[in-house]
Order: sequence, then structure tokens, then C-alpha cells
Amino acid sequence: MGKEKNPRRVADDEAMAKLRMLKTSPQKLNLVAAMIRGKKVEKALSDLTFSKKRIAIDVRKCLQSAIANAENNHNLDVDELIVAEAYVGKNLTMKRGRPRARGRFGRITKPFAELTIKVRQVEEQA
Repeated sequence: MGKEKNPRRVADDEAMAKLRMLKTSPQKLNLVAAMIRGKKVEKALSDLTFSKKRIAIDVRKCLQSAIANAENNHNLDVDELIVAEAYVGKNLTMKRGRPRARGRFGRITKPFAELTIKVRQVEEQA
């Protein structure tokens, strides 16, 4: 009698995780996201663990969340997962300022970003 179930946003062999309000610029976040695109999840996790970038810690948490979603919500095999997509979007930008010489005002923008990671199950070829 109730409402119909919402259709899935991803395919049957995929799972997704999204992080919003990450305190970094989308350009810097995209450098880290590009490191893991298309890799197996074990290799991507190890790359993020030993990365020197500060934001790699948050990207790793998002990837672990996507893996947990795949395992618990969609019954996918963790050993056969790859990072299908990792894309970055802009979020809000805080506008701040700093007084400068001769009564002027230096504008400072503090950007935020968001990250979406999709993992897909692929069968290994023997």
C-alpha cells in the first residue's frame, strides 16, 4: 500500500559513497582522486595510506565507506572490487578578508569540495 521503492542510482554490481564539505580546493582533491581511479581497492587503499597529501586521509575514509556499502548493502565480493569512478565537485566557498595597505581589502576565499566514489565488482579472468 505504501510508496514504491526508489530506483537505485548505481548499477546492480556497483556501490557508492559520497563525502561533502571537505575543507580543500577541488583541484587539490582531484589530484588524490586521480591516483585511485581504475585501481583495485586493495591497491587504492595502500596508495592512500602512504600518500603525503593531507586530504588522502578523508579520501581513504570515503573509499572504505564505499567498500562497506558494497559488502553489507549490495552483497558484492570485496576481493573483486575496483574503483570505477572517483569524481570531485565544488561545494560552498567561504569569503573572508584581510585589511591591506591604504584602506584596501584583500579578499580570501576558502573553498570546500565534495567527493563521490563508485566501486564496481569485476570477475577476474583466470
